[in-house]
Amino acid sequence: MVVAAGSYEAAVGSQRVELPIVELADDLLIALLITVDLGVSFGEQAGRDLAELLAGRGIELVATAATMGVPVAVEASRALGLDDYLVLHKVPKTHLRDALTEPVRSITTGAEQQLRLDRARLSVVAGRRVAFVDDVISTGSSAAAAVRLLRHAGAEVGAIAALVTETGAWRAALGEDAALVSALGTMPVFRRGADGALVEDWEG
Repeated sequence: MVVAAGSYEAAVGSQRVELPIVELADDLLIALLITVDLGVSFGEQAGRDLAELLAGRGIELVATAATMGVPVAVEASRALGLDDYLVLHKVPKTHLRDALTEPVRSITTGAEQQLRLDRARLSVVAGRRVAFVDDVISTGSSAAAAVRLLRHAGAEVGAIAALVTETGAWRAALGEDAALVSALGTMPVFRRGADGALVEDWEG
């Protein structure tokens, strides 16, 4: 059960947002960033801010993982002047029966899933310089799986970008690819102190 436990003000590039703090486990709470709840103007500005981070890297295609990364990818692509983007799906669908796959586990879903890349989209990816973008990079497992899948499809991964990173735990999952990460902001997770008060944990 997700329990609300206050709020946290996060800087996301040139914007600030008030996020609810929710409990994921007995001693783990997070500030919950839901991109689809923040409105059109927030997404447009975040896309422009991300495009500034990605400028000069020769990015030819923006890729993301469904679903919360989709508005991020749309607006970043638009701001970069790109007319296409790529979604890696987590839900099996008819057209993804023969998809390239990579196992993934995210902090908010818990259960292992599969990232899927539609084989009909391989020509869009192969040989191109790609940025993987997402709303939040937390454990790094989703970003690492996406990078593996994109490389399997023949992409050159030139950047990993997010609205925010959560603690620094993602660096271990990404290894050398952690050097590719840029974000518009960073957030802690939260633990309960001996008195029950929330304590910011920046290490994860």
